[in-house]
Amino acid sequence: MIAVESLRKTYGDFPAVVGSTFAVDRGEIFGVVGPNGAGKTTTLKMIAGLVDPTAGSATVAGFDASDPEMRRSLGFLPEESPLYEDMTARSYLHFFADLYDVPDDVATERIEDTLDRLELDHRDRRLGDVSKGMKRKVAIARSLVNDPDVLIYDEPASGLDPLTTNYVLEFVRELSDAGKTVLFSAHNLYHVESVCDRVAIMNQGEIVARGTVPEIREEYGTTDYRVFTSVALDDTEPAGDRYAVTVESMADVEEVRDRVTARGGEVVDIRTREPSLEEIFLELAETTGTGPRGES
Repeated sequence: MIAVESLRKTYGDFPAVVGSTFAVDRGEIFGVVGPNGAGKTTTLKMIAGLVDPTAGSATVAGFDASDPEMRRSLGFLPEESPLYEDMTARSYLHFFADLYDVPDDVATERIEDTLDRLELDHRDRRLGDVSKGMKRKVAIARSLVNDPDVLIYDEPASGLDPLTTNYVLEFVRELSDAGKTVLFSAHNLYHVESVCDRVAIMNQGEIVARGTVPEIREEYGTTDYRVFTSVALDDTEPAGDRYAVTVESMADVEEVRDRVTARGGEVVDIRTREPSLEEIFLELAETTGTGPRGES
């Protein structure tokens, strides 16, 4: 549903995005992560047709990103999404439904269903008088009034409390289950790890890693093994009524087992610890550089 090929954006001599290439399938949740200035927002805006690329191409639902018809298949949520604060949630969403020529009866059913799924109360309260979390839910509902096949969300949980954040992420999963294709950016890598099918890590305008989280772990991460023993060794530390040491390979585990056996003890437990996406990202950021780049 989304195909990006050698996408590039420069502002003068500044390369904001350098040759990004990836594809997102129908019903897939694809995360783009990276620090401020990595090129995430610029990439998403080019795919959404809001910024013209310097080179390369992006297609959405079979349309070129520059084709106005593409927007009928797209729901876009920017990181900052000011609302018309004198309107109510219902009037605001009906206003946007009219812009997409959605028939009134269809719009009413779609809007009420979406607000129900988002558990949004106070639908007739002035938007200037509701919480930031409720405003974000209204902005998400706005992205769905035209029933798009593809959704592009820039930091959908930006500035939200943990409870509302979890709700928004669960809603993203529901959209994927319903067949929507979701592309979104995020700073919080735990959120990405918990909801995305695949991920692209950006730094300095380039994609430095891509794939499923297990694939990225396998290629860029190191798995540790926490070995618990019944007797102390020179390199173990107390762990309750046991002793523990962390090693980097199964060969190291067997070496610990041999030493424990020689002392008349045994290995009582082995726990595998895989690196988080955040740990891998920090490692990649160090190896690819993190100079200031302004807007992301």
